[in-house]
Amino acid sequence: MTDHKPALATFDAAIAKAKTADEAFTALQDLARAVVGAKLFTIMLVDMEAELSRRAFTSDPVSYPTSATKPLNYGPWFDIVHGKREFFVANTIEDIAKVLFDHELINSLGCQSVVNVPIILKDELVGCMNLLDVAHHYTEERLQTIRDVLSIPAKLAVLAARG
Repeated sequence: MTDHKPALATFDAAIAKAKTADEAFTALQDLARAVVGAKLFTIMLVDMEAELSRRAFTSDPVSYPTSATKPLNYGPWFDIVHGKREFFVANTIEDIAKVLFDHELINSLGCQSVVNVPIILKDELVGCMNLLDVAHHYTEERLQTIRDVLSIPAKLAVLAARG
């Protein structure tokens, strides 16, 4: 088993100093990249009552800029991540193409696998952490690491970003 203590210590120091949403989410991005890898990392925040979402953070502002709010997109992906509050995992571009309209852009960035992690606070879905990498990257072992190591820091980063 990999020792994630150094990466967690680095995250702890960075999140303790974070004064902006970008600093909080950068700390989370750095932790995610250190423990499971992610060529592309984004955070989507949602307002379930208003049925709106927005990209609040991105590692690639050219291809995936932060955005204004947009209506929630209902469908199979929504049912998994928002409804069941489970990870959405696709480890091939073909599987990504079944649910994500921007699969061609994702593929052009060298990403053919994705894991979308729901972020739940006060029993409410508040966001989604999105990690993308090469095909077949998100193995069962990496998914377990996300559950064990990234779930709580993702919640903390959202709270810190809210100020």
